[in-house]
Amino acid sequence: MLHILDNNHPKNDFCHVNSCIGGKCSCFIFCAIRTDISQYRVYQDGVLEKSVSSLLNYNMVCFYLGCSFGFEGSLKKAGVVVRNVEQGRNVSMYKTAVPCIRAGVFSCPLVVSMRPIPPAMLEAAVQVTSLDPQAHGAPVHIGDGAFLGIQDLSRPDYGDQVELQPGDVPVFWACGVTAIEAIVSSKPSLAFSHSPGCMFLTDVQDPSLLSHGPDSKKSEATALCFQISENPLFYSLASQGAVTQIRQLDAIIGEDPGQRGIKALFIQDELLRSCLALSHSSSVAITTGFPTHYMHSPPDETDGPPGAIAMATMLLSLGKQVTMVTDRRALEMNQAIIDEAVRTGVLKSTIPLVVFEDIGPNSSLHFLCHHGDPTKPSRYDHLVAIERSGRAEDGNYYNMRAVNIKHLVDPIDDLFIAAKNIPGITTIGIGDGGNELGMGKVKEKVKSLMPKGDLIACDVPADYAITAGVSNWGGYAVACGLYLLNTCPVHKRYLNKGLGMDHQTPEELQDWIANLPSVKKEESILSTLVRFGIRSGKTAHLAMEVDGLTFHPTHSDIITRLLKVTHGSADCKS
Repeated sequence: MLHILDNNHPKNDFCHVNSCIGGKCSCFIFCAIRTDISQYRVYQDGVLEKSVSSLLNYNMVCFYLGCSFGFEGSLKKAGVVVRNVEQGRNVSMYKTAVPCIRAGVFSCPLVVSMRPIPPAMLEAAVQVTSLDPQAHGAPVHIGDGAFLGIQDLSRPDYGDQVELQPGDVPVFWACGVTAIEAIVSSKPSLAFSHSPGCMFLTDVQDPSLLSHGPDSKKSEATALCFQISENPLFYSLASQGAVTQIRQLDAIIGEDPGQRGIKALFIQDELLRSCLALSHSSSVAITTGFPTHYMHSPPDETDGPPGAIAMATMLLSLGKQVTMVTDRRALEMNQAIIDEAVRTGVLKSTIPLVVFEDIGPNSSLHFLCHHGDPTKPSRYDHLVAIERSGRAEDGNYYNMRAVNIKHLVDPIDDLFIAAKNIPGITTIGIGDGGNELGMGKVKEKVKSLMPKGDLIACDVPADYAITAGVSNWGGYAVACGLYLLNTCPVHKRYLNKGLGMDHQTPEELQDWIANLPSVKKEESILSTLVRFGIRSGKTAHLAMEVDGLTFHPTHSDIITRLLKVTHGSADCKS
């Protein structure tokens, strides 16, 4: 609840742009707002002057803001523990480092409330609160408060300290106390608010009581919760509809026309979690390159670069920074490939191309972190390897025929190993045989199930290992998954911390569609690789094929099906 005497302040605009909801409620018509709250705060020129129990001596314009206390009854009914109630305390509230969207003179940080939730109850908490947008809806962040700029949960800015029990996850919701920060920042001559924790009670019925059975559209929009990082702890949200579509993508790329037996390496939802993680990324380093044809020059294969470029294209379209990491021997060739991709319109702009070499004991730290300090923000928050030679247990690198190609491979694996001990860097590996960088996550399966697996299996794991019939397909699926997430209102709202609109602009949508992989673009990039003398992995043919499978019909069909799941169309006009 907020009162402002100065009618020239566009407070309603501020509330609108910093919320995904709007509308009017008739339940307030007969309320005595100047006396119905147990304690009010009085601000003069943005400074708290006093607390009072009545505002009968004032006339004012009143704005009613939702409150997360409104959904606590629904949480308890769903079996979710509410620690602040359990501990007999007011909820903890924190000023964040997240700026609200400015509206006129109003500009302030978002304030959030925090409730500790056991992991097994997270999804229920998300789904229950998402049904109540008038009470702030679903959480705006789940996990480490440092992502919001909150350094110490034991020191709330408002309310009481609520203690986390062992295993509890901090869950943060938008908070109406944000309006108090708006008053402080805009300094109106006179304004009033409720005191934090002293709320106005309405006659609006709990929305969970208004449900009248299943609704397919509502089911598609149901928010699902997934952990995507352990250190620091971080969860993300997506709708049931988007999750279903990404799982369909996973099924398509998991087909095994080469009969390699890769289905045995599949881990449920690795594609989904990879896409969720990348959707939250800021700076991504992508590496590829498998010099399987050691007797040819160049020794590289056609699997890997197309998928890497497809991911880079979509990430760039979403505003992420992207860097490609390559072997020094392939630097000039890969730069020429990127330049050609820009010239032909496959890429909108060039991608920085760098090499990594082991020149000392801290080479990886200096590459990944500014000044080699892992306690500072890193240069990259995600490392992605696609069809990249992976180091085996004996320190060598093997192709599928168990030929050692170590002399052609720079030690980029060291970056993935170092990243394990650097908080905030997520690693992703995409492979189709088990000898690729990152596939160490399924090493034991590779050893027992893949031909010559005992020797060739990659020993270096990634946080997520995406298995595909052809690695390029995994790259295409990541690009499509990123599109699906960023057009998902549940995920978009979570990305935006609940601020502003949860839908993309028409211009954004057109740009994202244009940057999806397409048959035309992927045929163009494969043609470029062939012109540079890069050969099919399985056959060494210098032809329009990848891993012995011709582009038409095999690869073009996979791309077409991925696009139909993603966009409902096989043609994305590019």
